[in-house]
Amino acid sequence: MRIVSLCPSLTELVFDLGHGSELVGRTKFCIHPADRVGAVEKVGGTKNPKLGRIIDLAPDIVLLNEEENRREDAEALQAAGIRCHVSFPRTALDTAAMVRSIAAAIDAPAEGERIARDIEARHQRVRRATERRMPVTFAYLIWREPWMSVNADTFVSALLADAGGRNVFATRTDRYPTITPDELRAADPDVVLLSTEPFPFKPSHADELATLSGIARDRMSIVDGEMLSWHGSRTPAGIDYAEKVIEQARALATAR
Repeated sequence: MRIVSLCPSLTELVFDLGHGSELVGRTKFCIHPADRVGAVEKVGGTKNPKLGRIIDLAPDIVLLNEEENRREDAEALQAAGIRCHVSFPRTALDTAAMVRSIAAAIDAPAEGERIARDIEARHQRVRRATERRMPVTFAYLIWREPWMSVNADTFVSALLADAGGRNVFATRTDRYPTITPDELRAADPDVVLLSTEPFPFKPSHADELATLSGIARDRMSIVDGEMLSWHGSRTPAGIDYAEKVIEQARALATAR
């Protein structure tokens, strides 16, 4: 089978399903697994794929994500007679279903079932554990200039909520709302999580936001955006990582 993946987490998933050798195209943002993905041809970005080149590669299937990729690109590929698999998981359990679906599409049902069951088992464990613990309020920031957060209808918010977090911007209408430092201060989260992607937050940015918002610097934490937002074969580890992030925040809040 000839596979093109236009979403970084799906490229990683194909390798973890044991079918990386069948990938003939990927985006420039597909960087994992680092020791193997370099052998796969780049076919542009997630928002500007080289459609002509993808068609020339004659893939049996193209994997896309509804949020990462554009509808018009999927429609153009389908119009060219290319089969497209489009997914958009918003939760860990959605991800388990997606893994099974993609695994079936590329003839890797056994490995897909293994990953999906791992997601479901860890999700169940974490949810049970949170029933006995006080929730931790959080704000998760993905961008600077302007400052941007996430609402409840996002994979990362759901993952952190499963682990016992409560998103202070959960009810915002926009999935990725723009916020101000004053709004952040008013929301008063136990912890402000600054993601390493899509904006690469660093400690200096945490220092800046602490000054602007008046929120104590020790309530701000840099977190791994790949672990918390890449849905697929990384999700089992992402569930555990989300639990660790929330537990660390709970410990700090308790110590204050």
